[in-house]
Amino acid sequence: MMRAQADIRTRRPILVTGMPRSGTTWVGRMLTKSGEVGYINEPLNRTASPGTFRIPVAHWYPYITAENEADLLPLLEEALRFKYHLAHELKQCRNRTDLHHTLKTWAGFVRSRKRRPLVKEPHAVFSVEWFTRRLDSDVVVTVRQPLAVVSSWKRLDWNFDFSHLLEQPALMRDSLAPFEPEMVDALPPSADLIHRVALLWRIIYSVVAERRFPRVHVVRQEDLSRDPVREFAKLYDALGLRFTSAAAEAVAASSSSENPKETRVDKPHETRLDSKANLESWKQRLTGDEISRIERLTSDTARLYYPDPEVP
Repeated sequence: MMRAQADIRTRRPILVTGMPRSGTTWVGRMLTKSGEVGYINEPLNRTASPGTFRIPVAHWYPYITAENEADLLPLLEEALRFKYHLAHELKQCRNRTDLHHTLKTWAGFVRSRKRRPLVKEPHAVFSVEWFTRRLDSDVVVTVRQPLAVVSSWKRLDWNFDFSHLLEQPALMRDSLAPFEPEMVDALPPSADLIHRVALLWRIIYSVVAERRFPRVHVVRQEDLSRDPVREFAKLYDALGLRFTSAAAEAVAASSSSENPKETRVDKPHETRLDSKANLESWKQRLTGDEISRIERLTSDTARLYYPDPEVP
């Protein structure tokens, strides 16, 4: 019986989610380093390039439930089996870069077919309950302090249109109704980027804090950055993965002080960084006024994850 339970655990899908720029890519990539896990990159990303396994969704942060799963479930189940429609994706290619990306993704799916699937998808953060119950997934939610997240979005000039949340009636009904007035106020194009991103951070992590489900592991990016090998070893153990010497070496290399202090703007998903130096990069990017505004908007929620103000 114990062995059967262990076998089930090692086959469970893993979802890595959280707000973009909270460390989901780093965590997802590092969890593959044992060789037991196959990586599926952001299937719900609405701007994915040709060759990326993608599932058509109408909104960013789609709220998947039993009510609307009919079209999405078969496609996600294909992804978890690493089924890749190569002929279809080849037809979408526009140039040599697309062709290279398509063939690389296909080869990755083929190599992963006997491995445990890991879906790295920050835009699934409101669908954690569905992933745990319908797909029997283990879930990792990454959280990073709001000043760092907002400063990263500012650097990349990313923004967010709250109509993507407001136009999902079930999501509003089940989780986001208390935030509706603030989201409506943030809709006009003139709405400030800093305010929008800070509000999105508060909404996401308020929902995460309120809804705790079995096999959901909330990890702080700051803890992983300060002591990567130790903290990733704990996360591997929680997920039933083997933290091999190769995995430990990969984690150490990805976070070394010899790495760049932050990602390049044109390559925001790089995972080799000086993890400790990156902890305070926001201090050079945000003005005093921006820091005060972000803290006013997010402090109540941030305290749920960072109860000690001296340890951001």
